[in-house]
Amino acid sequence: MIPLLHTPEGVRDIYGEEISGMRRIEALVEGCMKRFGYEEIRTPSFEYFDVFSSERGTVPSKDMYKFIDRDGNTLVLRPDMTPQIARCAATYFRGSEAPIRMYYSGSTFINNSGYQLRLKETTQAGVELFGDASPEADAEIVALTVACLRAAGLSEFQIEIGNAGFFRAIASACGLSGEDEEELRRRIKNKNLFGIPDFLNERKITGRSAELLLKIPELFGTADILKEAESLTDDTAALAELSKLRTLSERLKDYGVERYVSYDLSMLSKYRYYTGIIFRAITHGTGEALASGGRYDTLVEQFGASMPAIGMSVTIDTLLVALERQGLMGEKAPSADVILYRESDASKAIAKACELREKGVDVKLRSVTDASTEKISEEYEKAGVRVWNI
Repeated sequence: MIPLLHTPEGVRDIYGEEISGMRRIEALVEGCMKRFGYEEIRTPSFEYFDVFSSERGTVPSKDMYKFIDRDGNTLVLRPDMTPQIARCAATYFRGSEAPIRMYYSGSTFINNSGYQLRLKETTQAGVELFGDASPEADAEIVALTVACLRAAGLSEFQIEIGNAGFFRAIASACGLSGEDEEELRRRIKNKNLFGIPDFLNERKITGRSAELLLKIPELFGTADILKEAESLTDDTAALAELSKLRTLSERLKDYGVERYVSYDLSMLSKYRYYTGIIFRAITHGTGEALASGGRYDTLVEQFGASMPAIGMSVTIDTLLVALERQGLMGEKAPSADVILYRESDASKAIAKACELREKGVDVKLRSVTDASTEKISEEYEKAGVRVWNI
């Protein structure tokens, strides 16, 4: 039997300098979250399937890793952290009046076999803010996203902001059914400039809402596009969502992060639980979003508690790729000291190692012969490693 020497598709081993870099970035990101007043929560790697069922608006069932426990329950490896944290909020903070701030870090698992080289297990660090429906809460989450990326060492990136409620309001004003809304969503997401007018003509949709849908792929840029969008609709619900975005833009100026922000009213998320603002962070050097998030004011209700909420997550793997490709990983962590010793001096070497470790020094022991000592010592010193000869 040939031994298995490689991992399954979509997962990988991480070791050495790479894992050191990942731990350092995680610590920097989590440090920002703590400074914004968030407290850590840890959730299990697998949950009941119903926590992520289609009603929640999360990852499609076909993209989940499912298995059966000994009692016949269907379980899944978590594909998304947000429904988990929403369950926790409903379980432990039901009836709480004060805003609840939680941060987390862990792996998510999505069986996205259609994409070559895309990881199926990724590490995410994120936050969820419950009990605050204000634009100030939205601004806090966006500003925290900026702070996390800057703390990690990134300087050139953009936070693109949209609004899931705005699209739903326009779709509702057009009287679209669930299937039609899904088809329109697909065409807008793909920025299909020819497909959108065909869709409207086929369904005989006219009026100001139709005109806005034709224009929506072009509504991206600075906060000025919010004024343009307001001039294109008289729908009360759509105008209310645009007003929230305008207030958000003012609060982001208060945080001093407006230079990192742009707006895209055609933005749509694969997660259907979002009800208000949605956003993603992008940079050069990677085709994936570094971070994403949004407002989901009705998700916690599905777990039996009424609580507005907004959150975001940073994909650590993607952030690392961006930092490496932009040459921003910084100095490598110092290598452990090495104690070289002959077999006859093992007791002395161990004693020295214990002494150094007590002082907080990382040390590894290596047995050598008289003939190899000088050569090995030179090799370590050339690599910048401090050597102790016993």
